[in-house]
Amino acid sequence: MVVAQVKDDKSTIAIFDTFKTRKNKFTGEAKRQRGIIAHLATEQSPELRTRTSIAHAIAKQHGILWQNIYSGIFRDLDEVLIPAGVVKEGGRLPLRRGPRALQLEGVPFYELTDTGMLVASSIEELGDKRTKLLQSYISSLPAGDQSAKTMKEGMLFLIQVAPAFVAKVINEYIFAYSTGAIDSIAPLDAKKLRSVIAKEITVEKELVEAFISMPQDQKDLVRNFFKVLT
Repeated sequence: MVVAQVKDDKSTIAIFDTFKTRKNKFTGEAKRQRGIIAHLATEQSPELRTRTSIAHAIAKQHGILWQNIYSGIFRDLDEVLIPAGVVKEGGRLPLRRGPRALQLEGVPFYELTDTGMLVASSIEELGDKRTKLLQSYISSLPAGDQSAKTMKEGMLFLIQVAPAFVAKVINEYIFAYSTGAIDSIAPLDAKKLRSVIAKEITVEKELVEAFISMPQDQKDLVRNFFKVLT
């Protein structure tokens, strides 16, 4: 069952944030949040999904000390990703050492929500994993009415034949969420998706509709045109 995730009005994820003078370079906050989400999307062991373990994993990737990013990761989880409905506490691990109170409470470990899984499918660092995450998420959606059924079946088919196009659609959708243009992204439905991407895919829509009506010689011309350019 896909459950809607409601984010706090004050929380906005920063996974697409770049420097004002360097639009192709992610900010430190964006890198941390992308790292956290990618780690939780791939790591199965609860012991490796605590704040400290996440800090160790991300620090190793960037060749820095984990202590230098621990406070940032703590803040990203507690002040952004959890309030935004992207991450949730998955449970607590017992401690054998340390303060008595902490031993009784245990150490929290984290997992992605349905919203988080959808957000993870927009993170390029996950490679082929992001496609599998999206396939799994889309497959779990109820068929619902005809629009929902068409969206579900269409996206599952296009993931196979045009993955770059689907990635563009999802990235635009997640970006709208990250900027506060839409309040929630999960469960995904045709109405919410259309509100975000209708204008973004007008070029592709025009090309597909024109291509369908072309005679074979013109279709061949268009194919060869794209071969020359790509």
